[in-house]
Amino acid sequence: MVKIECFVPEEYVVKIRDALNEMGALTVDGSYDYCMAVSKVKGSWRPLPGANPYLGDTGELCEAEEAKIEFTCKKELYKAAVETIKRFHPYEKPVINVIPLID
Repeated sequence: MVKIECFVPEEYVVKIRDALNEMGALTVDGSYDYCMAVSKVKGSWRPLPGANPYLGDTGELCEAEEAKIEFTCKKELYKAAVETIKRFHPYEKPVINVIPLID
């Protein structure tokens, strides 16, 4: 199992959640699906020259409310889960952490 966490604008949470569930990443032990935690966070970033930011201006520090999504999934699904997040995520370079879990 792995834990995947990502920071995303709140308005994208449902689209990403639905896509992850559809591909099986949010199913736990075949007994539950849509298993994902969402918490509010405040993110910061500064787009550098050459960046194409979703929000903010080049050279300016930007802060915004975001949602942190986190879930566990089978190790064999993590690459597909990451690609699914990237497909629906609006950021040019989304932060997606994949953390191996010890059984």
